[in-house]
Amino acid sequence: MTRNTPPSPAGAGDGNHWAILRDLLPYLWPDGRGDLKGRVVIAMVALILSKIVTVWTPYAFKYATDALTAGSGTAAVAAIAVSVPLVMVVAYGFGRIMMVALAQFRDAIFAKVGQRAVRELSIRTFRHLHILSLKFHLERRTGGLSRIVARGTAGIDTVLRFSLFNTFPTLLEIALVAGVLAWSFGWAYAAVVLATVVIYVWYTYAATEWRIGIRRAMNEADNDASTKAIDSLLNFETVKYFGNEDHEARRYDKSMARYETAAVKTWVSLAVLNAGQAVIYAIGLTIVMAMSAYAIAGGRATVGDLVMINALMVQLYMPLNFIGSSYREIKQGLIDVEQMFNLLKVNVEVADAPDARALIVDQAEVVFEAVSFAYDSERPIIRNLSFRVPPGHTVAIVGPSGAGKSTISRLLYRFYDVSRGRILIDGQDIAKATQKSLRAAIGMVPQDTVLFNDTIRYNIRYGRPEASNTEVEDAAKLAQIHSFVMSLPKGYDALVGERGLKLSGGEKQRVSIARTILKGPPILILDEATSALDSHTEQDIQDALRKVSSNRTTLVIAHRLSTVVDADEIIVLDKGQVAERGTHAALLRKNGLYASMWNRQREADEARNILAQAEAEDSEELLEAAIGKELETTRRVTSYTP
Repeated sequence: MTRNTPPSPAGAGDGNHWAILRDLLPYLWPDGRGDLKGRVVIAMVALILSKIVTVWTPYAFKYATDALTAGSGTAAVAAIAVSVPLVMVVAYGFGRIMMVALAQFRDAIFAKVGQRAVRELSIRTFRHLHILSLKFHLERRTGGLSRIVARGTAGIDTVLRFSLFNTFPTLLEIALVAGVLAWSFGWAYAAVVLATVVIYVWYTYAATEWRIGIRRAMNEADNDASTKAIDSLLNFETVKYFGNEDHEARRYDKSMARYETAAVKTWVSLAVLNAGQAVIYAIGLTIVMAMSAYAIAGGRATVGDLVMINALMVQLYMPLNFIGSSYREIKQGLIDVEQMFNLLKVNVEVADAPDARALIVDQAEVVFEAVSFAYDSERPIIRNLSFRVPPGHTVAIVGPSGAGKSTISRLLYRFYDVSRGRILIDGQDIAKATQKSLRAAIGMVPQDTVLFNDTIRYNIRYGRPEASNTEVEDAAKLAQIHSFVMSLPKGYDALVGERGLKLSGGEKQRVSIARTILKGPPILILDEATSALDSHTEQDIQDALRKVSSNRTTLVIAHRLSTVVDADEIIVLDKGQVAERGTHAALLRKNGLYASMWNRQREADEARNILAQAEAEDSEELLEAAIGKELETTRRVTSYTP
């Protein structure tokens, strides 16, 4: 199948940073955005004007100096000697102001272009992450992934801004300064300046390439530390259960020690780079100043010339220093962007076919036709599975742990594609339908409910974002959670906490049921939808679910067999194959795997009831009976062979 993957940058992941830069540059001239293109043009005009002013300003300094050092004769000459330096000083000050004003104007105008590029690439990455397969997200490290995206988005603006407003204008200014020196003082001065620039740039390039490896090591250590920190905080309760706060601190400190070592190397290497740059520039400045002093001593130049050369060299040092830091920032930004672009290169394992069409659901019949699937080719999970869920019927999937029950729901939702066979809805192969239309037709109540860190209202409304408050509350009533919500101080505006940790397991599951009810799909998947509920609430929810699923095609995945006794058909899986199928009564009469599972669960329930009664009555006799039943159940579980 052709992968519907967003186009990836050509240079991402192969070290070709120039290719990455080339792929970023179109964001400076976005198609169909005349307003942004206009901003780029205005910014470039401001940039060129600022460089012209930068080179012209030292001339005012020169003329002011020459006027101040000229001898005064008559009163008229004395008056000119006062006014000319004053005018030149004012002109010099105006030039300095314009240099800053034009640079700031340029940055302000370009800000929208740069931030729009950050926004577009960020949303592109965000969308790509959401279309990646479940396998990718099961294997990801959330902390490291968030750091990659954060650094990548920051790197985009850095690369665009520095490449456009530092590298190009610096080259322009170097050319202008060299031309002015050659025209005003001779080619010898220009040759020294160009030699200084060449050596400076070569040293900067060599040192920066050396520092890239150090930067990558620091990024890896930063990712590792962030991953450990976020993973530990997400599992806060588990850390507390086992009293492993010190263990988590040691793991985090070990990662931070790696980061510390890499960060120290980064700063030391930066100091070496800056020191070398300063030495190279100082030598070049000393040479041209000595040449100018020698010319003054010979009467071939004035003090103003010396001042002008010094001003030009000082002003040249700023862009030279910028070209060094720009190269560093661009390279480091490209490293950061490279990691984000690598995310964009991750293939979409489950993608819509090129000719995919929207799924049209009428009767909502679900058919598994000789389906086989394996997460790992060496360990098949589903083997040649065939069954049919007639429209409006309820079919339950049961079986021992690891039999492949939950995998069936993932295949129907198309989190994975089948290895062989087909899954049909109303005769349409879901592999040929768009995933959006497929998932719109299915409602899922998972066993492990994870909520957004937002309000209860938001989490219920997530099933249908455009639903009204009345519809949200009606769904909550049907899911038996409305009265609980209304007992909270903030009601439906109460926050549920990270992953819903402020709610109990049963409360989270009822919120999940409510949002599925609100979605109102023609097909329902209930994956242990009442596993976290007490017996009384479970019965209430089961009644509600019966009402919700009465006119819907429903697939129930269950471990607790008491929840599926009313199913139209029960399919018993064992090792990914159909071991038995039939109604509850028919399967009990077969006295096979289902009957064995039913008897074990019934005995376990009886043991729990006796134990509860023993605790209530403080009866040793009942306690011994409960223990005996539990031991007998355990013996049967371990000795049973299907």
